[in-house]
Amino acid sequence: MRGDPAEIKLFPMADQALGTNADATVMISQQPSQTRRALLLGLAALGGGGALATIAYPRLELGRLWYDVIGVDISNHQGDVDWQALAASNVAFAYIKATEGGDFRDKRFQLNWDGARKAGLVRGAYHFFTQCRSGAEQAKNFIAAVPREPGMLPPVIDAEHMGPCRTGQNSNVVEEVTTLLNMLESHYGRRPLVYTTCQFDAAYLHGQLTSERFWVRSLFLPPRFRAGQWLIWQFHSGARRAGVNGAVDLNAFRGSRRDFATFVAG
Repeated sequence: MRGDPAEIKLFPMADQALGTNADATVMISQQPSQTRRALLLGLAALGGGGALATIAYPRLELGRLWYDVIGVDISNHQGDVDWQALAASNVAFAYIKATEGGDFRDKRFQLNWDGARKAGLVRGAYHFFTQCRSGAEQAKNFIAAVPREPGMLPPVIDAEHMGPCRTGQNSNVVEEVTTLLNMLESHYGRRPLVYTTCQFDAAYLHGQLTSERFWVRSLFLPPRFRAGQWLIWQFHSGARRAGVNGAVDLNAFRGSRRDFATFVAG
C-alpha cells in the first residue's frame, strides 16, 4: 500500500526478517512438478541476487503455496487499470485506495471503484492513516468519499505511517485508530480491518487492539506477528498482473474459497 507525500514524509521500511522455514520446503515439495520447478528456480534466482533476482521476483508468488484466494490493492500509483483484464488474471478481490489523512482523496478512486464493479470483481476501499490528523477527521474524509454499497468488503485502515508530520503529530495512535475504527463501523455496518507492518505494530500497537482483525505485510513467508489475528496477508510488493502497468501488491486471504464467500457476505 502507498501513502501520498503531500502531507507526510515516509521513512523507508525494512520487512520482517525471513530466516528459515521448514514448512515452506514441505509445501514446495508437495506442488506439481512444473510449479515446483518454477518456484525452486525462482528461489534460487533470488538467492543469487543481481539481475536474475530482479527478473524472478515479480513472478515468484509464494503466497499461493498456502492460500488460493488472492487479491490486489490498487491506488493512483498504478495509473490506468484495465479492470476486465485484471479480473481475468486469477484475482479474487481488490482493495482500492480512497483517502488519506484528513482531506486527501485518491484522484482515481471513483474510476477504480466503478471499474472493479463493472468487471465483477469483489472490492473494498482503504484509508491511509496518518499521525498528522485526528481519527475523527480521517473518518469523515473516508465517509465522504466512499459510498455504502451492498457486497462491498469491510473498510481497511492502512496503519503504517511512522511520521514525521509537517505540523503536529498525534500523541496516542491507538486512541486515534480506535476512533477511526468505531466511526467507520458505525457508518458502514462492518468492523474495518487494520493493515499494518511489523515495524508499525511494534512501535505503536504492540499489546493493543487484541480483538481486531488484521491485514499484515510479510514478504515471502507467512507473518510471525498478529499470528492469531491476521485475515489477509500481503506477501508480494512487486508482482505483475494483466491490466496493470507496472508492479502491484498481492495479498492472500486466510481461508478457503468458501470462507472467503462468507467473509464477503459479512
